[in-house]
Amino acid sequence: MNNTIKKLQAIMAIENIKENEPMKNHTSFQVGGPADLFLMPQTQTELQQILKICKESDKPFYIMGNGSNLIVRDKGYRGIIINTKALNQVEIIGTTLIAEPGISLKDLANIALKENLTGLEFASGIPGSLGGAVTMNAGAYDGEMKAVIKSITVIKEDGTERTISAEQCQFGYRSSILQQHGWILTRVELGLKHGDCQAIEAKMLNLNTQRQTKQPLEYPSAGSTFRRPEGYYAGKLVQDAGFKGYAIGGAQVSEKHSGFVINKGGATAADILNLIGAIQSAVKEKFGVDLKTEVIVIGND
Repeated sequence: MNNTIKKLQAIMAIENIKENEPMKNHTSFQVGGPADLFLMPQTQTELQQILKICKESDKPFYIMGNGSNLIVRDKGYRGIIINTKALNQVEIIGTTLIAEPGISLKDLANIALKENLTGLEFASGIPGSLGGAVTMNAGAYDGEMKAVIKSITVIKEDGTERTISAEQCQFGYRSSILQQHGWILTRVELGLKHGDCQAIEAKMLNLNTQRQTKQPLEYPSAGSTFRRPEGYYAGKLVQDAGFKGYAIGGAQVSEKHSGFVINKGGATAADILNLIGAIQSAVKEKFGVDLKTEVIVIGND
């Protein structure tokens, strides 16, 4: 790893290279052990150089944004975490936004608001980055990312760039082509429409008020824990299985919304994962439904 660090120091500032970095400081669940290396590229060029060094080192690496949909296990990550939050630039061309993946959805929605552009109101309260939202085809309140994406640009496994149209992205419920390949998202082209600033702002305020009323935003979590099974609502299944308010260690099923597992205080990743597993087993036994998680789990036990 020392040789890898020397190569990285030649291309990026030393303060953006952290060894044994606690991942609880970078995830919305506020859990997770240390990553061997935690890198924060500041430009697209740095990102490309980092990817090349990672592949030469033969160390596993993982790309993350806001960490709002991520659980890192308690023993941490034996490899390299690349955080893209600094890659947050946006270019505006008429009704088109060309954005880097690290920008938060909230910031992107506010930029659209300032430009009197409608279409991103649904995303203004989703606590994630654009990159994660595209990868998962994130959605809320009957809106989905696939409705506003025109194209994406990725770095393929061989290091070449490719631009993919929205039609080729294979967007589905919480899924996209990015989940099928080891491609790295670098840019997203979004197509919006001209709108009325007051109407856009009012819709954003209304949706965010609904979210604050219905969701346990006062506690660390990763948003909705489970994907919606076809024909069911995940939160109702969890509640009907008797898990509303149920806790393991510091992890608890929210009493406000049973679709959310929260860190009530002092939770470990193991607490959260054990609670998720207990819920999945009970729901399968009682209702014959396989609950799949929206959250991504990485790292070592």
